[in-house]
Amino acid sequence: MRNRDFRAAAAQPRLRRLEGSANGAVRWHRLDAYFWLKRSLDFALSLSALVLFCSLFLVIALLIQLDSPGPAIFAQKRMGYDWRRRRQRPFVLYKFRSMYHNSDQGVHQRRIRAWIRGGTGDGCHAPVVALVRDVRVTRVGRFLRKTSLDELPQLWNVLKGEMSLVGPRPVPLYEVAEYDAWQRRRLETIPGLTGLWQVAGRKLTTPDEMARLDIQYIENRSLWLDLWILFRTVPSVVSGRGAG
Repeated sequence: MRNRDFRAAAAQPRLRRLEGSANGAVRWHRLDAYFWLKRSLDFALSLSALVLFCSLFLVIALLIQLDSPGPAIFAQKRMGYDWRRRRQRPFVLYKFRSMYHNSDQGVHQRRIRAWIRGGTGDGCHAPVVALVRDVRVTRVGRFLRKTSLDELPQLWNVLKGEMSLVGPRPVPLYEVAEYDAWQRRRLETIPGLTGLWQVAGRKLTTPDEMARLDIQYIENRSLWLDLWILFRTVPSVVSGRGAG
């Protein structure tokens, strides 16, 4: 499976939906089987990773608190998906704190709003890129973002079943409020630690391209595709491409 194949498909304006009647029932049955396999893989790998990296968690937490006062973990409501009930649901996402405690979150909200509406977000093409030079980010936080280590606590979200190892990026509720109806289709699956957007485009795409890429993942999801994305994530993290 190649990146350009998904880019070309994601550019198509016509997006498929699940068929009705008998065909739809068969496909939902296959999706249920896929989600159970996916959940088993998520549980096993996230539990193993949490045990393996427990010492690293403690070191990072200590460095964060030595660098600036405040809790080591940052919690925020994000939009998730309950695959058993086939509906969206909010959940609390955990990350290592990379900003000074009690920083103004309105800055990010304004950048997200400008980005989605076609603006530049304080002079940058994407608000997530702008945050690389954000004065609210601590010294340790810049390193954590560059290496994606700030996202390690999301393994706990994966273990709980609120996230998957692979899926669309989980977004804050204020970002969802800015979506058009068709863009909300990217929320119709479990959000992930990594995904097609992260390995094929990550933070170098427009909101519409990001949504189309995630929808393309949803329409082609399989265990093999998830494993391919996990494999491609390793060089992306090591190179730091799109991190920030």
